[in-house]
Amino acid sequence: MKLPQNMLAQMRAATRKLMGRGPAAATEAIQQALAAAGLAPQATATQPSPQPMHDINPPPAPAQARARQPQADATAEAPAAPPTPAQAAQDFAQDFMARLGVPAGVGQHGFDMPSFELPNFHPPGFNTPATAPPDVPDGAQFIDGVYRNHAGTRSYKLYIPSSYHGQAMPLVVMLHGCTQNPDDFAAGTQMNALAEEKECFVVYPAQTQGANSSRCWNWFNAIDQQRDQGEPSLIAGIAQQVIDDYPVNEREVFVAGLSAGGAMAVIVGTLYPDLFAAVGVHSGLPFASAQDLPSALAAMKGGAMPNARRKAPAGGVPIIVFHGDRDTTVNLRNGDELIAQGVRSQAGGKTARTASVDGSVPNGHRYTRTTHSQADGSPLGEYWIIHGAGHAWSGGSDNGSYTDGKGPDASREMLRFFKTVS
Repeated sequence: MKLPQNMLAQMRAATRKLMGRGPAAATEAIQQALAAAGLAPQATATQPSPQPMHDINPPPAPAQARARQPQADATAEAPAAPPTPAQAAQDFAQDFMARLGVPAGVGQHGFDMPSFELPNFHPPGFNTPATAPPDVPDGAQFIDGVYRNHAGTRSYKLYIPSSYHGQAMPLVVMLHGCTQNPDDFAAGTQMNALAEEKECFVVYPAQTQGANSSRCWNWFNAIDQQRDQGEPSLIAGIAQQVIDDYPVNEREVFVAGLSAGGAMAVIVGTLYPDLFAAVGVHSGLPFASAQDLPSALAAMKGGAMPNARRKAPAGGVPIIVFHGDRDTTVNLRNGDELIAQGVRSQAGGKTARTASVDGSVPNGHRYTRTTHSQADGSPLGEYWIIHGAGHAWSGGSDNGSYTDGKGPDASREMLRFFKTVS
């Protein structure tokens, strides 16, 4: 569904009312936006009480579902009545505010705009972030570092494999998702173990709670979508600092990320094609798919639709994308547009050859892998749709959060793809 521009403007007005006059005023503004879009008529009757919120990724087990909805058993025999337009608008408003992390009953004094983030939730069924650092084999190092520039300060962790003895090696920059940290992301993606096998450095920049209270990379802020500004400058600066400190093969520097980290990896790779040779994205969004919080929510929920004004700069780099088709946090349409955007931004992208194959993981998920290449076979992009997977790193370890061990190994496939483009 394509949202009209005037509806987005009204949603922004709802956000302002939420800050100034509280949830009731925001609900009214959202109802008006829905009515203007033809999704619901103007509500004039008194609104019913807010309905209980449901998790964005409902637990699959019926017992868990009943535990979350204790009142459901009492009315199980009666068919649920379709919601009235007014109730639908109320539910939408409550969902809108809950996804923005606004507790029920919070008024203007409880709303902290500077630390506002998306998403601000924990899907059930996933582990909490790991507190202990991953195991480091003999001879390897997992060390702390700090980078500072005009945009601020970010810490990071750098993995140096045991095979390093002064020789030049590739560098992979890994951007964690919301609520995660470098230790958790390293444990979940198992990228350090692959660094041992493939002989490469891996650096994990860490978002601060001061910049975002859920430690999300701020992919939806205008300042963080510009070269040499904001978070892109910090991430690129971390990569450059590692290059300066160690003998990195500068033709083999890559950036990858999950969710908000995936969206930021797209931004960084797009803005710094002179630094990064390729981009890996898991459950992310296209370049500049949002300019503020309402448009970020719209992109996550409904998908970033093709938009000529969101055209990525020419001279893009090869890209590999993973996305679960049961992802209810970041809509699959974002993956569709992301690979299309990434391919067409490269030289030869308009005449790319495309081929698809289906496969499956033993006792795991099925997937569809689509490759995009130039006439001479040079890779432009790969798109992996993982059937039945949600918002989680495919093939990851349950030692970290937001992982799904039933999927193809995204970490291994990313490194394999990176090797083909360097």
